Amino acid sequence: MKMKPLMSSLFVLSFISMVLLLLLQSSTVMSVDCNVLELISCTGPISTGETTPDSVCCSKLKEHEPCFCQYKNNPFYSSYVNSPNATKVAETCGVSFPSC
Repeated sequence: MKMKPLMSSLFVLSFISMVLLLLLQSSTVMSVDCNVLELISCTGPISTGETTPDSVCCSKLKEHEPCFCQYKNNPFYSSYVNSPNATKVAETCGVSFPSC
């Protein structure tokens, strides 16, 4: 009869280990690869300011919020990120630019 408590303890330990692994795995999946090319759907609204950003653009902007300082500090992208159109697109999408 002493085996049942041991088995249940092992089951609980296994279950907790599995949950921890799933949590660690999901946090790495949610990390963002700061690849500015993923924001291609925002090119039109940011360059011309004439079109409203679509849902794809807005979701990508929200996804890339952790990358904004990196983009702002990159000489190739800073003029786009700091432009009035980029600010307008971000406001339309409900995304705020951090002060870096």
